[in-house]
Amino acid sequence: MQPIYFEVADHLPLMIVPDADAHMDGHPVLTYSYAIYKNPHHGGDHFTNTDRLLTPDKKTDPDYLGTLTFEQPGRLFSYEADGREELPGDVIQEVIEQITHYRENPNLWAL
Repeated sequence: MQPIYFEVADHLPLMIVPDADAHMDGHPVLTYSYAIYKNPHHGGDHFTNTDRLLTPDKKTDPDYLGTLTFEQPGRLFSYEADGREELPGDVIQEVIEQITHYRENPNLWAL
């Protein structure tokens, strides 16, 4: 899967990077963990090489905001604010809603 781009909380542009790009029988498999970044290319070219954004070094990236994990989709989520900045609870709720929207609508996935 490619990164997901959207805005939350009064136009905060985000880039959400799924933590896996797996396929089973030719169909995408949903990941449960997502790295959250400020979108460094808001309104312009989008990131094409996201591999480096999923390495342990991601914590030193100034745009990295943490990882959101869907423990039980629709019920239990965890946010690990292990970047330089922490997102407030209301913004995390918006991020959960946006990712859930993408998870529930496979036609939005960029394959």
